[in-house]
Amino acid sequence: MVDNTIISIRDVVKRFGSSVLAVNNVSLDIKQGEFFALLGPSGCGKTTLLRILAGFETPSEGQVLIDGDDMERVEPNKRPVNMVFQSYAVFPHMTVRQNVAYGLRVVGTPKPEIDQRVQESLSLVQLEELADRKPDELSGGQRQRVALARALVKHPKVLLLDEPLSALDAKLREQMQIELVHLQQTVGITFVIVTHDQNEALSMADRVAVMNGGNVLQVASPTELYEYPNCRFVADFIGKMNLFDGQVVGVKEGQVVVRADAITAHIGDISVPFGDEARGKVGIAIRPEKVKLDGEEPKDMPIRVRAKVVEVVYYGNESHVFLQSTSGAKITANIKNTSRNTHAGIVKGDQLWVSWCPQDTLVLTS
Repeated sequence: MVDNTIISIRDVVKRFGSSVLAVNNVSLDIKQGEFFALLGPSGCGKTTLLRILAGFETPSEGQVLIDGDDMERVEPNKRPVNMVFQSYAVFPHMTVRQNVAYGLRVVGTPKPEIDQRVQESLSLVQLEELADRKPDELSGGQRQRVALARALVKHPKVLLLDEPLSALDAKLREQMQIELVHLQQTVGITFVIVTHDQNEALSMADRVAVMNGGNVLQVASPTELYEYPNCRFVADFIGKMNLFDGQVVGVKEGQVVVRADAITAHIGDISVPFGDEARGKVGIAIRPEKVKLDGEEPKDMPIRVRAKVVEVVYYGNESHVFLQSTSGAKITANIKNTSRNTHAGIVKGDQLWVSWCPQDTLVLTS
């Protein structure tokens, strides 16, 4: 079997002084040609880990291998990586063409090769017609493309991206997410992106590592992270989640029997599919889009709760309905607005039945 790992992070620890543990014993393998995301809140260690890959920080413990080579004594400019910073860091006094060519000129690349590679890079990011403009004549998205072209022109094995879309407005950010994925697929090299934006990570990455407090909590595909988070933090951080405290009171084959006072007072204990071992206190979770709302009691639904609508927020394509159950539990349901002339049809003060399928219910043991 061929090993296509391009980056191996082994037991990496990074301390700043005696009190700050920024990265805590992280081990990761990233594949050749993969679009990989490091996702988490501010201060979780994701940017520090990216800077360790780039060589701008030295790990306190552990080892980093890139394409099989130990990076311990390899300077940043000697590593087979290039980095695109949050600020883009383009030179304001140079044209687009000069910015892209800069790194090749510094290392003494022959001019004919520089011209050819710069033209190829500008073509990749669709900036050929803007090659002679200065950065202050470009939009934010165009300046970002300059930074990408300048990084790609050196033919790195790995491209590191530190919050590259954070300075863009929402619509342009969404457009650039699509363009980045297309660019990565075109050049076929490994992209590692740092982001705090869950939608950005889910929409672009092949796999995502969710970090918190310097730890990697879960590494998985976007679908697996969203549908099968392995702990409360990941469940709550990835998308919206209704989360209730529960207690395991029994185990069946492939199922656990759970008592959760916030949602089971009316129906009694519930059986939920769960393949792993669970005992004691657990979290019971359900995504808002999997919640159904009815005026009459849906007696065919094993999980159902009486609740009052406390707020309805309109978002155009959908409405978010915030409810409170008779036991005081807060529940959110997302309702699609499928017709121009209709809306959720639900108003503040409505008394409704909230229900969902056991198969859509998550049991979180940590």
